Amino acid sequence: LLPSDSENKWANYVQGVILQYLPDLANEEETLQLDVAIAGDVPLGSGLSSSASLEVATAVFLESILSDRGFSSYRTKAGKKSGLGDKERKIERALRCQRAENTFCGVPCGVMDQFVSSAGCHDKVLLIDCRSLDFREVSMAVSSPKPVLVITNSNVKHDLGGSEYPVRVKQCKEATEILQSKINSGIVSLRDATVRDIEEATTSGALKGVLLQRARHVVSENQRTEDTADALEKGDWALVGKLMNLSHESMRNDYEVSCKEIDFLVDLAQKFEGVYGSRLTGGGFGGCTVTLVDEGSAEKLQNHLKEAYEKHTGMTCNCFVTSPANGACLITL
Repeated sequence: LLPSDSENKWANYVQGVILQYLPDLANEEETLQLDVAIAGDVPLGSGLSSSASLEVATAVFLESILSDRGFSSYRTKAGKKSGLGDKERKIERALRCQRAENTFCGVPCGVMDQFVSSAGCHDKVLLIDCRSLDFREVSMAVSSPKPVLVITNSNVKHDLGGSEYPVRVKQCKEATEILQSKINSGIVSLRDATVRDIEEATTSGALKGVLLQRARHVVSENQRTEDTADALEKGDWALVGKLMNLSHESMRNDYEVSCKEIDFLVDLAQKFEGVYGSRLTGGGFGGCTVTLVDEGSAEKLQNHLKEAYEKHTGMTCNCFVTSPANGACLITL
């Protein structure tokens, strides 16, 4: 493998994944020689996990080549004599792709993007526990009118590796250490903290300023995520929308990863008839918004966003309707 490529950064995501699968080869002398063509329609740098989709697609491709030897190094390490179950393969694949991005691409990302690209399920959303690596498929209740998701690309690009993301990681770690030492020794990460812990840290002055904002966002967002899963299964679209709006407000004010173009699109959508809620999606500092809207209003919403956004910013935005789909898999041509 070549060293990390500073010019063709996208190639690092492919090379990094290949590196994760080399231990599955029979011996150190064995190599992989590949001629690969890559095509995709996920907008790059838009907050829609284009890097994770490339990584996981590469992983599935390599697994098809390695066949029974795929994950052999993992089986040996785990003391497993038989093959892995489907769920275990999806989890290990996601972890390998995360390690590729962490180590070869230099991005200290979590596992969520790789996880959903590996374990996604048709017409369901995933509720992922990033500590235990367990996940639950959450079905959206059947209702009329039926809501859909509209994705709007602001066309404001961001590069996660060179953005504020690593700064946010550092700030969250610092906030965790303070909460653990001054509020609750059982707080190992911010997911262990409760809203009450944050309130106590605020009152006592243990957390202040930026660190308080970051911790408050993470803790409240975790609660919103669990509440949203319940609301989706019940078909309580009004509550789902409310939680989406609160999520964006928190990302804008406490986590500070939004920008004026995204805020404009979210505000437009939230005020549009038939919309339940709208928020930033992805790493922030540009990228896309996701909006939950009645299916019958989706086309009018897209036209409204495109027209108003171009008039306000002088730029175009791209919109499309989407729904949950299966993760990466082989396609027979």
